[in-house]
Amino acid sequence: MQATRYANPSAIVETAWLASNLRDPCLRVFDCTTFLHEETGTDRPYRVESGRAEYDKGHIPGSAFLDLQGELSDSSSKFCFTLPDAETLAARFAAKGIGAGTRVILYSRKRMQWATRVWWMLRFVGFDNAAILNGGFDKWSAEARPTETFETRYPAATLVAKPRSNVFIGKEEVKAAIGDANACTINALAPDLHRGDNPRYGRPGRVPGSVNVPALTLVDEASLTLKSPDVVTAVFSAVGANPSKRMLVYCGGGIAATLDAFLLHQLGYPHIAVYDNSMHEWANDDSMPIERG
Repeated sequence: MQATRYANPSAIVETAWLASNLRDPCLRVFDCTTFLHEETGTDRPYRVESGRAEYDKGHIPGSAFLDLQGELSDSSSKFCFTLPDAETLAARFAAKGIGAGTRVILYSRKRMQWATRVWWMLRFVGFDNAAILNGGFDKWSAEARPTETFETRYPAATLVAKPRSNVFIGKEEVKAAIGDANACTINALAPDLHRGDNPRYGRPGRVPGSVNVPALTLVDEASLTLKSPDVVTAVFSAVGANPSKRMLVYCGGGIAATLDAFLLHQLGYPHIAVYDNSMHEWANDDSMPIERG
């Protein structure tokens, strides 16, 4: 059965709605943009660039900037974008103005996965009053809506962590799910990376038994908006996803996977987890099995 509407419509807002509500004093709007530049000859799959420079050139009026790697990730990790503990993360969100009584709107440029990563992190600390701007800054700009260059900083808030321990998982939990008929492991990377044609993250290949739903296929290429619920439902159903199963989603570093996870949540799937360090960790750990072809 295909869905005609998303299960949690308040988690997605349109540009027209945001334009009409920008003056709401409870609103906290954030540009979450990050850019990745592929690297060769190093042990890193890519170089991380904050989207701050683009924010400074122009952003949605009243929006602040969130630096995913610099402000919201574990700087002691050898992997990019590693999740901090819930208390640390909640404190960092609070310092940016996120807390009780606020409504958070997240957007990014070119790819919505940066906004969905932050949305999933907020879910991890127990904050649920957050939404993704459908189409992000690209749609806002294409509609010739106003922008500004003035930096916004919201006053600090109070946010008490109420961790959901099951929304992010590690490699051992992913390994344990291999061959489990009650689990469905999804790779959100591009098909060439899923097949093992590209060794970007280390050993080429995928988690054995995992299926491929590239995050980019869930977004309309022209408008950069999310595809319709019926289309998204069909895409996941075609690879064996089922609400009765545990859904384990991974990618290269736990970013693209959050777009798949966000949409599974929107379809009403109750058990969804993102493998945080994903293939950047898995492909460099020889004790973890890998599959190609």
